[in-house]
Amino acid sequence: MNQTQPNNISINLPTVAVVILNWNGKQFLEKFIPSVIQSTYKNLQIIVADNASSDDSISFLKQTYPFIKIIVNPVNEGFAKGYNTALKNITSDYFVLLNSDVEVTPNWIEPIIKLMESDNLIAACQPKILEYNNKNKFEYAGASGGFIDKLGYPFARGRIFNTLETDIGQYNTAMPCFWATGAAMFVKASVFDFVNGFDEYFFAHQEEIDLCWRMQLNGFKIYVEPASVVYHVGGGTLPKGNSKKTFLNFRNNLIMLFKNTQKSKLFLLLPTRLFLDTLAAFKGLVSGDTGYFIAIFKAYFYFAQWIIYYRKKNTDKFHTSKTPISIYPKSILWHYYFKNKKKFSEIVT
Repeated sequence: MNQTQPNNISINLPTVAVVILNWNGKQFLEKFIPSVIQSTYKNLQIIVADNASSDDSISFLKQTYPFIKIIVNPVNEGFAKGYNTALKNITSDYFVLLNSDVEVTPNWIEPIIKLMESDNLIAACQPKILEYNNKNKFEYAGASGGFIDKLGYPFARGRIFNTLETDIGQYNTAMPCFWATGAAMFVKASVFDFVNGFDEYFFAHQEEIDLCWRMQLNGFKIYVEPASVVYHVGGGTLPKGNSKKTFLNFRNNLIMLFKNTQKSKLFLLLPTRLFLDTLAAFKGLVSGDTGYFIAIFKAYFYFAQWIIYYRKKNTDKFHTSKTPISIYPKSILWHYYFKNKKKFSEIVT
């Protein structure tokens, strides 16, 4: 049944563009677009940026939601370049980068825009993100705000490695964090443009962490506002355990560290990471996961290739001596595996 565009226009509010990047995700669009349409924010446009889908996503949208603007990328450019390409064609005060497999709540936009409008230095912000299929659990990709430790391992308020906490309101305060989830990222368009958007070399995975790091190096803040709540399916494009996902996560994490860490710290950081990642690779091999083992060493090979051929294209411009205050100064690995601390509240006090 065709639906009509809700009357979401108010000249007194900042403009917000919810941009859903889609690749062969008709089943998610069908399921979750209705919740986005029910958003109560009054100066909103909804846009689908399609990464050359081969399913019938486009025809479905045109027939069912003719009021939704569609931007068609000529090839599958991944998350990073796909969004960069699409956002160049959109004019708005704020972009909301929303995964197609996310269900939103009606008033999910207002609390975050109110917070970001209160401080010009807040460049990006995320809602509290819970599991769609288990709505009292924090979701892996961001939980209630993303963080990173001194060795470059990401974690979140409500998720340490693969341990997901139950949401009982323990992380309901808005606060600065290190990175905002790419599954539902609010970002000031002017700042996104200022730092040249995502690093397109990443293709997908951890490009949002790199973006938030570069924003902070330029003096901006990243926040989480748990008064806004969304529910994420997760793993819709590359499921957990996929060797390509492992490769991209390790490669991109290393590139991000090299780009954004003070060079004097890399002499100790990179050998430490090589040792720890080698241990992880052999642990995977012993447990029978050959794909995991190969993916990690492949990531290091391509990281070395990036250093030789690509790094001068996108380093140094944003590198300063400023260190973001939200880097956790200890090892999350040590707390998790050796001190058996599995909750964010047990580690970060």
